[in-house]
Amino acid sequence: MTIRILHPDDEAVLETFLLPRIESSLFLLGNMRIAGLADNGRPYQGTYAAAFVDGAIVGAAALFWNGMLVVQAPEQLDDVWRTAVAAVDRPIQGLIGPADQVQRVKDSLDITADTIRLDETEHLYSLALADLIVPEKLQTGVWHGRRITTDDLDQQTAWRVAYMIEEMHEHDTPELWQRARHSLEFAESMGRVWVLEEDGRIVASSGFNAAAKEAVQVGGVYTPPEWRSRGYGRGVVAASLLNARAEGVSTGILFTGVDNIPAQKAYMALGFQRVGDYRLLHLRRPLRYAG
Repeated sequence: MTIRILHPDDEAVLETFLLPRIESSLFLLGNMRIAGLADNGRPYQGTYAAAFVDGAIVGAAALFWNGMLVVQAPEQLDDVWRTAVAAVDRPIQGLIGPADQVQRVKDSLDITADTIRLDETEHLYSLALADLIVPEKLQTGVWHGRRITTDDLDQQTAWRVAYMIEEMHEHDTPELWQRARHSLEFAESMGRVWVLEEDGRIVASSGFNAAAKEAVQVGGVYTPPEWRSRGYGRGVVAASLLNARAEGVSTGILFTGVDNIPAQKAYMALGFQRVGDYRLLHLRRPLRYAG
């Protein structure tokens, strides 16, 4: 058993470990594909650690530029996350990964209820895009889906802020607006945000919060309150997945709250099937790990 920090020449062995677990590994895989394994504190970069047995990885974790600690370690979880965190001068802002692994890391940290902004176990879903069930209104042209352009950024920033307040329990601050704008500008440049139009009016939006050539992970699905319960969220997700399928992507992934029955029904209507549990934990303030 060897546990160490990963370097740029470890990308292939990390991919070999992550790809069979892609449904719960796309943040790790997608960020590596964008930014590599070097960590200079830039967006999407992180410090990765892994446990090796006979040259193969059996567990991995990464502390990313934004303080999110992402884990995928069915073996040697404690060793790999502690190794990653100890190797970089960066506080922990939250935890992401398979639900049971996140719980184990949380139990090892000095996290109290008053320091938690969001802590949700989510059902994890997967879909072979060849089996996507396309809503009739999208097939017939009543609905039209498209990627956003720079002309949409003002409206979509306001929607992203509303989403983050409602779903992520953020506070409405200038910093939140700035962060939402920057993330959307990057996502637009990468072609990762879609809107749904009906009668020329934008009624819903969705995006990919992680992506690779093999799979895309749906996130940030938002419909303004006055237009909900009309199938628009399902429609914009389907539109984004149709584009991904046309570009050669084979798998769609998403996760949604265990109590969000309407969303679960909408995604299953597209063909998604539950494959496990995922967990997101965000802290109100960064946590320094003392070791």
